[in-house]
Amino acid sequence: MNQAESFMIEPLEQVFSVCKVTDFSGINPDSPFCFTGRTDEEKSLVCPSDQVPANTVCREDGWRAFRICGELDFTLIGVLSGITGILAAGGIGIFALSTFNTDYILTKAEDFEKTMYLLTCEGYRVKER
Repeated sequence: MNQAESFMIEPLEQVFSVCKVTDFSGINPDSPFCFTGRTDEEKSLVCPSDQVPANTVCREDGWRAFRICGELDFTLIGVLSGITGILAAGGIGIFALSTFNTDYILTKAEDFEKTMYLLTCEGYRVKER
């Protein structure tokens, strides 16, 4: 079994926004799919588009996402690289997020069906929606 066959891809139904916020006071960290990031230069948020807070400075709407099902061991090598390589070859830009257990990849909504098609063609199993 190659690496692609060992993972299930689960498309998510939500439409997401990628945002820059002044602070995290306007978000509910307990809502599903609330991803925050903070560096010395910015505070970022990825959330369902209907949950974008008022204190958003900049936002890009129209993202769709899928998750790599299952808990990914930290010793696994090349999981994101394999997927993002396929999408890059297909001309599809991504926004990647990782949690302790797994990875999420966002593409623009207009590229989402092509993304699922390309991954299926390369042997990834896509969960029925």
